[in-house]
Amino acid sequence: GDFSRLHWTLAHADTVTAVSQDMAHKVQMVSDRPAIVQKNVVDTDIFYPTKDVQAQAILRESLGIAADEVVLGFSGELREKKGQSFLLSALTQVHAVRSACLLIIGEVRSESQAVIQAFNANHPEAAGRIIVTGHLETPQAVAPHLHLCDVFLLPSLWEGMPNALLEAMACGRVCIASDAGGIPDVLSHGKNGFVLPRIHLHHLGDAVLEYLALGDQQKEEMAIAATQYIQHHHTLQHEREQLHSIIRKCF
Repeated sequence: GDFSRLHWTLAHADTVTAVSQDMAHKVQMVSDRPAIVQKNVVDTDIFYPTKDVQAQAILRESLGIAADEVVLGFSGELREKKGQSFLLSALTQVHAVRSACLLIIGEVRSESQAVIQAFNANHPEAAGRIIVTGHLETPQAVAPHLHLCDVFLLPSLWEGMPNALLEAMACGRVCIASDAGGIPDVLSHGKNGFVLPRIHLHHLGDAVLEYLALGDQQKEEMAIAATQYIQHHHTLQHEREQLHSIIRKCF
């Protein structure tokens, strides 16, 4: 419905930026003009790896997460575009093999409540291990919850450049995500995370179990690679430099 307004804006703007290569390509298709990729960034003074075992144990206990449970993490507002059905299916599959919970760091959209209720009716044991934090007011509150995640999942059906993914990577979480939007711009499959094609999202549970079966050293190497990628490409300093460059081209 907004296509005419979008097309006019793209045609008359002095400069167009996009958050991912995928979005820049779409701008090129729609307006026949290039777009500069202006990356989303993370405050690495807030989102960074930590090994504060005591603080994590206290938070786990407050959320009702057992010490031996595998924590499958998701951050944001759970809804269909974020692949909620694939998250629930993955929880069912992993929970059947080992003790596991799904930690939703955020809220569940109102129209998704019916999906959760149906899941509860069909899979009561797994549904009992869905933990929803509710809205967290500050990034400082989000980061400690990310640190609890053994693996971070983002099976999105479509995306721009998800901040939740960047924050999880900055915290040293290994992520399994779809190939939607700008996700492949930051995730290198098998190096700093895993990319699952959208047509294979029904195998998300298999991907989680395969990751959990890896050795500790391989997991640690991937976690470090995830953090380093964000520190080298998606910090506030990178954003300042990019914006300065764009502004100089405009004047």
